[in-house]
Amino acid sequence: MNKAMRFLAVPTLALGALAMASSPAMAAEGSHSATLNELNGSGGTGSITLDVHGDTASVDLKVSGLAETFKDAPYPHVQHIHTGEQAAGECPTPAADENGDGVINTTEGNPSYGPITNTLTTSGDTSPAAALDLELAGMGGSYQIQRDDVQLSAETKAGLEAGTAVVVVHGLDPATLSAEAAAAPSDIAPELPLAATSPSLCGVLSAQQMGAMPEGGADTGVAQETGSNTGVLALGGGLVLAAAAGGIFMVRRSNAKA
Repeated sequence: MNKAMRFLAVPTLALGALAMASSPAMAAEGSHSATLNELNGSGGTGSITLDVHGDTASVDLKVSGLAETFKDAPYPHVQHIHTGEQAAGECPTPAADENGDGVINTTEGNPSYGPITNTLTTSGDTSPAAALDLELAGMGGSYQIQRDDVQLSAETKAGLEAGTAVVVVHGLDPATLSAEAAAAPSDIAPELPLAATSPSLCGVLSAQQMGAMPEGGADTGVAQETGSNTGVLALGGGLVLAAAAGGIFMVRRSNAKA
């Protein structure tokens, strides 16, 4: 090989290696984790590890210290992966509260974390279509969701590649909110209270060594599937959870600490 050919070969090989490293499949593969920090004064904490294999991921999500219920009806907390090309790929700050009611609602948080690209459910559907399926939500103030069959969307994989995928857990204790916010309907689902859909925990997923967990994870129990006994969150005199069996239970905030 003459000098000219050797000169051209080096950058060509280097460019090839860069192209392989930046391919979505390779960048999304492996382990991603986040510490979930409180939003809206939820008092909660949590952690998540996402191990990606092709279009499927194993998920280990732990949450502690969120709103829970009295008696036998636990508070349903929905959680999602958010990302998007127009989003900042970060958790919102108090400055995101545009209407000044003391709560960063889902719409106000969107510029920071973007739209839902996957739902982290206890079983079944993991697409955005399951975003408000309360029967597949995490239950109570402390729970764990472990799954090996989460089907990742192309948008989620792109967010993992770009480092802009954000995990958001929703559900606040209305007793901790201003009177205005506690009585307000949800900005994205008016049939639910604002407290039910507003974010309570948030963390940005970052690439880790396989199996690595972020510090500050919660020590929790395992989420239970709710079956037909789970009712829906409803408006009227504050946030309540109506069980199918007919009981209505007021929500309280957990004192559990991670």
